[in-house]
Amino acid sequence: MPETDAPASQNAADMVGGLDSRFTFDRFIVGKPNELAFAAARRVAETTTAAFNPLFLYGGVGLGKTHLMHAIAWEINARHPHRRVMYLSAEKFMYRFIRALRYRDMMSFKEQFRSVDVLMIDDVQFISGKDSTQEEFFHTFNALVEDGRQVILSADKSPTDLSGMEERLRSRLGWGMVADIHPANYELRLGILQSRRERCDVLVPDKVLEFLANRITSNIREIEGAFNRLVAQATLVGRDITVEMAREVLSDLLRSNNRRVTVEDIQKQVASYYNIRTADMFSARRSRTVARPRQIAMYLSKDLTTFSYPEIGRRFGGRDHTTIMHAVRKVGELLRDDAEIADDISTLKANLVDN
Repeated sequence: MPETDAPASQNAADMVGGLDSRFTFDRFIVGKPNELAFAAARRVAETTTAAFNPLFLYGGVGLGKTHLMHAIAWEINARHPHRRVMYLSAEKFMYRFIRALRYRDMMSFKEQFRSVDVLMIDDVQFISGKDSTQEEFFHTFNALVEDGRQVILSADKSPTDLSGMEERLRSRLGWGMVADIHPANYELRLGILQSRRERCDVLVPDKVLEFLANRITSNIREIEGAFNRLVAQATLVGRDITVEMAREVLSDLLRSNNRRVTVEDIQKQVASYYNIRTADMFSARRSRTVARPRQIAMYLSKDLTTFSYPEIGRRFGGRDHTTIMHAVRKVGELLRDDAEIADDISTLKANLVDN
């Protein structure tokens, strides 16, 4: 891979901007939901050739995408300090592009982004619907890949599910390795908490960690936030950390996690509401009395869970992800134009979330 002659110290200064020193590979807890993404990230960080181009990491909020992105950058800096790495969010890419247009400095902009050895862009879904930015990103992406330089991207959805993105760009984004990060299971949540305990000087009993891993299931960010709140109480107020203390201190967080909606919950609730069989959610029947409730269940599954379109499709009788996308778009349109449907969905959401 081409490399620049920039001194290591200069490159390190460029890289540290925007990177969190805590987000390294040795602090990333690996489990079944994230093992593929972790392995792909390590491979890209360790080699000087473009192992997967691009590497595309995707998953819901707070599952570890940004942690892996930062870890790749730190590892490259440690192993290959002369390689020039640029890490930034898609939002910053857009603002730099707009600034270059405003000051008629596109040549400098192109040189800046096309001279790096590794380009890392976080939350690439941000440029969905922004045609001019997509156009420039497309050409930047092509120039780097054709020159054998590594591109690493993250998003909240897979390339095929990024609405508002040009088809040619979606196709390019799926060229290399696409690795998804699933919501953490119990074992992974417990492992994360145990790792946090090892790095603090406060006694946190096993029972408390098990309680948190069982009760807080939304995402890793919330789990770590809950742990930090307990440690803060112990150090600032001098309280022993117990399950009872955790219930009290985290009462708001526990309430919000108390009812974690599943696709199966949604299917049963919608079937009961519209007086159809739950089995109709998986059937091939296309009559309006069945098809519309099924679409509503698909819409609510996307709205109330962290599952991707393909994952929801598998839970609706193995349907293709495009079927789920169509249902979500259709019901979204109905919400704006059909008051009765809007009332139905409002009632269903209240029943699912509040019960």
